[in-house]
Amino acid sequence: MLLAIDAGNTNILFALCDGDDILARWRTATDPNRTADEYAVWLKQLLALENQQLTDIEAVIIGTVVPHALHNLQTLARRYCEVEPLVAGHGDAAWPMTLDVPEPDTLGADRGLNVIAAHAAHEGDCVVIDFGTATTFDVCDYTGAYKGGVIAPGINLSLDALTGKTAQLPKIAIKKPEGDSVVGTTTQSQMLIGVYWGYVSMIEGLLERTRKEIGRPVTVIATGGLSALFPEGLFDHIDFDLTIKGLILLHKKATA
Repeated sequence: MLLAIDAGNTNILFALCDGDDILARWRTATDPNRTADEYAVWLKQLLALENQQLTDIEAVIIGTVVPHALHNLQTLARRYCEVEPLVAGHGDAAWPMTLDVPEPDTLGADRGLNVIAAHAAHEGDCVVIDFGTATTFDVCDYTGAYKGGVIAPGINLSLDALTGKTAQLPKIAIKKPEGDSVVGTTTQSQMLIGVYWGYVSMIEGLLERTRKEIGRPVTVIATGGLSALFPEGLFDHIDFDLTIKGLILLHKKATA
């Protein structure tokens, strides 16, 4: 069994994998102060629900954009799973693709993993849009080389900034506004329209510019839970497990 860990700014996703199959997924809030012992107690209980235990885990691979969380996750693997974990982008798990950017060391692990999985699943040039704490666009060409991308504020981050810096705007949950009108009649509907349709317009505009710049057909893959909010046809594919699939593929390459 492989334990694939995707540590993001907001949540950490643990996925129990057998070959290419993802058997179970568990999320917990990202907290760099959470100890390996705390992770182990939590994970042991969840594994038991799947009739598994920590000693059934034969390998661990970690992808993280939160450096302060890495040590405790590595300690979890070493102390409780009794394996030396791989870390995406480092050592034996160094990126297997060309990073055609001037500062390759700054590539976030989740973005590199998304590119690996997208290129493995789709021919030609790809754009991956990941709706996380930030919304990122990542471009890889037909050879799998990482060409760069875009970083924009995430949807919830934008909402938090809007309500946190205004005295009278209420806190709202993001969802698709009712109907297709972009003229809201209440404060809440106007906020939803601004965030939702504003995001749709941003995505459409950036994709149009990206396609023109690449000059070849492009496959657009969306990932992240909020990708399901958007209209059908905005993306070619939605893959909620893209980052975990990238961890699985990177582990295979690192241990081949």
